Amino acid sequence: MSAADEVLDVVDRDDRVTGRAPRGEVYARGLIHRCVFVQARDARGRIFVHRRTASKLVFPAHYDMFVGGVLGAGEDYASAALREAGEELGVSGLPQPEPLFKFLYEGPVGAWWSYVHEVRCELPVAPQASEVAWHAWLSEEELAARVAGGDWDWVPDGLEAYRRLRAYREQRQ
Repeated sequence: MSAADEVLDVVDRDDRVTGRAPRGEVYARGLIHRCVFVQARDARGRIFVHRRTASKLVFPAHYDMFVGGVLGAGEDYASAALREAGEELGVSGLPQPEPLFKFLYEGPVGAWWSYVHEVRCELPVAPQASEVAWHAWLSEEELAARVAGGDWDWVPDGLEAYRRLRAYREQRQ
C-alpha cells in the first residue's frame, strides 16, 4: 500500500470525525484531517532538525524541527505521536511524548488539526531513510538563527507550530 492509499479520518473545524478517505484524496480535495508534531530533544536539550526526503507527498525536501505525521483512521493523537516519533527517529523505547497544545493549521496545501508534543530522546537515532534525508541536533539558538536566516526552506506547518510553541513556552514562564 502506498502512502496515498492510507486511510485517514476526515474531521471538521471542531476536530470531530465526519468520514474517512484515502490520504491521496484527502490531500487532493483539501479535506481537514489530523496530524501530530513532536519536538525531540536529546540529553543536552538540543532539538532534532531534519530535511524531508524528496519523495514526500507534502513539502518534499523541506526542513523541519518536528517529527510526526498524519493519524491513520481510528488512531488517537497520543498513539500517533509515539509511533511517528519512533519511526522517524528510528528508535524504540521512547517515553510517551508529552502533549502540549492543539491548533488548526490552515496553509497553502490544506488544513489539518495539529497536536504539538515534546519528547526527550536519549537513545542513538537512526532516522528512517524514506522519511529523513539529513538530520542534526541543534541548540535552541542555532535553530532560531536558521529560522531567521531564511536560507533553509522550512515546512510551513512546522514553522507555524514552532512559532506557536515558542509563544506557548513564553506564556508559561
